Amino acid sequence: MKRRSMLAAGVALGTGFFTAPVSAVAAPAPRLSAADVAAARRLFTASAYTRLDETLPSLLAAAEPSIEQSAAGAVRAADVWVLASQLAAKQGRTAAAGVYAKQAGTAARRSGNPVVLAAAARAAATPLRRTGRTDEALLLLHEAHTHLTSAPRPTYAELEAASMTALTAAYTAAQAQRAATACDFAAQAEQIAHRLDRHPHTAGRLRELTAGQCTLYRIGIHRHLGDLDTALAHSRLLRPAHLPTAERRARAATDTARALLDFGDTAGAFAQLRIVELAAPLEARRPSVRALTDRVVELRPNLQGLRDYAQRTMVSPS
Repeated sequence: MKRRSMLAAGVALGTGFFTAPVSAVAAPAPRLSAADVAAARRLFTASAYTRLDETLPSLLAAAEPSIEQSAAGAVRAADVWVLASQLAAKQGRTAAAGVYAKQAGTAARRSGNPVVLAAAARAAATPLRRTGRTDEALLLLHEAHTHLTSAPRPTYAELEAASMTALTAAYTAAQAQRAATACDFAAQAEQIAHRLDRHPHTAGRLRELTAGQCTLYRIGIHRHLGDLDTALAHSRLLRPAHLPTAERRARAATDTARALLDFGDTAGAFAQLRIVELAAPLEARRPSVRALTDRVVELRPNLQGLRDYAQRTMVSPS
């Protein structure tokens, strides 16, 4: 692949690689408001995936017309497509996640907003790495990170987005067994997080980047690199209450369950799966988490409470 700017290409995922999504409805598109987009984002962070599935069609129908209205409209459209991509990834629908991420990239490029471009790049990274295109994902994330940090005085939002992009790049590199790259990106994210800790937080705005967020990513990074001792050490350091959302708390328990299962502690993994359900019940029903439950059942079918847990979480959230 020729080295070229993937951001300039609109967060490209490859022409024809993913099929186009089915059109929503033929009715006139509703106006896309910032309040509606924010409400949908809150459903995602609360892991209310069934309600989000019901909400998204009208937002998706309004997304494309919104691009033509203004730069702010393009930002809102990109946010909706990022959200749709993230939900599809949660549901195991990799092709749909790729399509939505590509649309998010197009809208983000139209907006000219580097924070929105970074969000689209992060959304695109998941389907890219799931389909074996790690090099493209890392190039995309590296460009987004560089774009965010190249200004003489980056804003708080730009630095936060840069750190989250670096964490995504670290996780992506770890899955590809690129330990040096993974650790370098993780260290960059942590440096920015410590820097931002000294700044007052804007009231009413969700703070996505925290020290806990960095620790959470370290669990998955080191597990993928095969360093289970370090992964579990970070898990012990993590205080789930310090994570910003139910979705993140469930993710922490999921990643810890995976590390414990790899370590041979099946009972400990099941204890973490219980925490997933307590934090966000629909997370426990996602395909990838259900696969963890199935593995626990296979290894230790007689664990107390396991049969009931497996039956409760058997049905997919959508």
